[in-house]
Amino acid sequence: MVKGFSDSELKNDAQIKDSKKETKGLASILKEKKITYTLPGKKQINIFASIVLGLNMILILLVILYLNNQDFHDFVFNIGR
Repeated sequence: MVKGFSDSELKNDAQIKDSKKETKGLASILKEKKITYTLPGKKQINIFASIVLGLNMILILLVILYLNNQDFHDFVFNIGR
């Protein structure tokens, strides 16, 4: 038995390549555009990390204050009404 492709399979391969060239919808739009993605720099990563950590700290402090301070608990409860 001979390994490899028969002639009919090679002819079908050309038809498959032709069908792949036709793009529709979003793919055809993006094919013409030059969209590049650049990774964020160290400074940008540090800014976002600082914002996220700061907001998490504020949330933790507010939860602790809510659980331990009855006046703050009542204030939050009344705002929620």
